[in-house]
Amino acid sequence: MEESLILNKFEEFFRYFYEEELLKAVKKGKKSIEVDFSTLDKFDPELADELLNNPEKVLALAQEAIKNIDIPSDKEINIIPRFKNLPESCFIRIRNIRSEHIGKLICVDGIVRRASEVKPEIGVAIFQCPECGDLIEVQQNERTIKPPEICSCGRKTGFKLVDRKLFDARWIVIEEPFELTTGDRPGEISIFLKDDLTSPEMQRKTDPGNRVKVVGILKEIKRTYRGKIKTQMDVYLEAVHVEPTEIEWEELEITPEDKKKIHEFAKDPEIYEKLIKSIAPSIYGLEEIKEAILLQLFGGVPHVLPDGTRIRGDIHILLVGDPGMAKSQLLKYVSQLVPRAKYVSGKGTTTAGLTATVIRDEEFMGGWVLEAGAMVLCNKSIICIDEFDKMSKEDQIAMHEALEQQTISIAKASIVATLPAQVSVLAGANPKFSRFDPYRPIAEQIDIPETLLSRFDLKFAIRDIPDPEKDEKLAEYVIETRLNPQTAMPAVPLDFLRKYIAYARKYCKPKMTKEACERLKQFYVEMRAMSGDGTVAITLRQHEALMRLAEASAKVRLSPVVEVQDAERAIRIMKYSLLQLGYDYETGRIDIDRTEGTPSSHRSKIRKMMEIIEKLEKEIGKQIPVEDVLAVAQDEGIKNAEELLNLLKREGLIFEPRQGMIQKV
Repeated sequence: MEESLILNKFEEFFRYFYEEELLKAVKKGKKSIEVDFSTLDKFDPELADELLNNPEKVLALAQEAIKNIDIPSDKEINIIPRFKNLPESCFIRIRNIRSEHIGKLICVDGIVRRASEVKPEIGVAIFQCPECGDLIEVQQNERTIKPPEICSCGRKTGFKLVDRKLFDARWIVIEEPFELTTGDRPGEISIFLKDDLTSPEMQRKTDPGNRVKVVGILKEIKRTYRGKIKTQMDVYLEAVHVEPTEIEWEELEITPEDKKKIHEFAKDPEIYEKLIKSIAPSIYGLEEIKEAILLQLFGGVPHVLPDGTRIRGDIHILLVGDPGMAKSQLLKYVSQLVPRAKYVSGKGTTTAGLTATVIRDEEFMGGWVLEAGAMVLCNKSIICIDEFDKMSKEDQIAMHEALEQQTISIAKASIVATLPAQVSVLAGANPKFSRFDPYRPIAEQIDIPETLLSRFDLKFAIRDIPDPEKDEKLAEYVIETRLNPQTAMPAVPLDFLRKYIAYARKYCKPKMTKEACERLKQFYVEMRAMSGDGTVAITLRQHEALMRLAEASAKVRLSPVVEVQDAERAIRIMKYSLLQLGYDYETGRIDIDRTEGTPSSHRSKIRKMMEIIEKLEKEIGKQIPVEDVLAVAQDEGIKNAEELLNLLKREGLIFEPRQGMIQKV
């Protein structure tokens, strides 16, 4: 199609359909207007096809056509038309982008993984010819400044850069949504943003963790090796239009028929049993833990207080257990069940891979780049972290803010940002001593800081206890699932289960009834009354967890209110968790410190051990024989004295100056 014809058609198009929008844009000082591609397609299908196939040329002519429209203004009009709503055929999955798409207008969808700072770039370089003095404007499209090839006077070299026209630019990298990439590494592509697509408002919307739909021109970048151009090239998308999309738990289409089935299923009296049987059905038993995970999938209701404080609705669960008890299998199942969820292993997890970091990328994006980790990319979903105890201390510390405030703050190398991390955490950990010991507090058995442990709403121990009857049933179940795989089929089809949970999370926001509140309060007061001799049975943190669990229980039935039965379910699950990890066998009481740190009975023994050491220090001197300490401890009825000494060493209260001797720090 001739350029003059394209120009004339666009002038007619903008005058007829967008003159009012152009007037508003000029009045408000905007740099662009949004143009619906479907409107152009109806106006002139041939022109629309030309735009898709030769976007660079056609977009420049469309922008020129706007300049030719008589719009009252004191300034030069230079408004960019940003086309959106491309036909379905132009939507390309990132992994499916090929050389045939280079130079075409396409649309991609993804989650922002990395983002650079906004920096000025040279759009047009102005050179002066040393021969005749003429000024030559050269459009800059490469990474380095390109001088003129020849002047009108015939001069080919020695041009001097005298001026330039700048524009704001930013690079982002988007990654395919997880629901499109089950089990595979998601594809990613770099996006080049410029002009008003880098405005402060748009910058916030294209920060890591946000989901965007991008219309752009696919372009290639030459790759060099030792100064020579390689045959292989990189591709990137020069953005024409960027549309931030709301990140929700589900990306599933729910039809009116689905909605009808969902409401019918919500009335099923066996709904809880059926849903529990649909969580990892190939894993035998663990019904209480599966029920807790079910409530985690539905989640509680987040609340924002009048002072702006946000109380999370997401539920965090920690599984600690013996080897071979299917913890990893359970975590992987949940990660595959939930859209946008991710499974990561603590061994290979870094702060960058889990939360967020700032990295240097000179080759492509230039300078410092903000990179989102898995928790940001799983925003409004679930992250399953296996071998949680194997992460470094720095990585675990970085999770504190993410677990409670559900944000991740970064301040490094001139980049200051707060990223969203509204994510539920399902974590698995292995005991230090291979097997879980119910007589030891959990903090002694796994390498996780006590402050981080306290942020988990529920903690469960999965133990391998020999039981002839149970073992026989387990063996029979394993054999049956091998011989007849239908045995391990979920009670509710997975596609429907996903839609049901998605619908409940999106539309069901149950409110507490007075009766449910009274029952939860009664349980809290009763448990507090059980405290004694330095032990605390339950704290306000567990009370908040109970409310989240009760809300999630109501969501399962799509109930608009939280009833007493929901409160009872939450209490039962909390009791099960506390009895597993919070029961102090020496005092016969539930001690919340056992689940988050050192139990009160242990603390009193530690105090006695320190008193013994201080007493012997006065009698003997600074260096005290270990056997003397153990002898006095035995006389005072302290068991596990050697273990307590090791604990004092780990906590930095004492040390061994030489073999067989200890000394206070």
